Amino acid sequence: MEEKNFICTACPMGCKLIVRMEGDEVVKILGQRCRKGETYGRQEAIAPQRMVASTVRVPNGFHPLLPVYTKGSIPKRKIGEVLEKIRAIEVTAPIKAEDVIIANVIGTGVDVIASRDMPAKD
Repeated sequence: MEEKNFICTACPMGCKLIVRMEGDEVVKILGQRCRKGETYGRQEAIAPQRMVASTVRVPNGFHPLLPVYTKGSIPKRKIGEVLEKIRAIEVTAPIKAEDVIIANVIGTGVDVIASRDMPAKD
């Protein structure tokens, strides 16, 4: 039996989780103090997901870079691909916060959106 250790980030308590695995299957989760911890531990052990934050170039923007983030979590193993896609684009100002910058990034079903407004430079 394999054990994986995580610190849960599902709530502010930061429980130390121990996830016992047999092959690819979760057998037992220990250390959680709420139901969120059990869900987090299972997800983290089997198929970890993350939000991604980065910047895109805005040649005509008030600032040269626009902060962006994924609207939802993506598989951790696809982060590199998502970042490559983000780095490869430029956008044109003006942009409003939460405008979709890349729809359905690399087929994940998750959009990359603007974190803030970006006016065009005068």
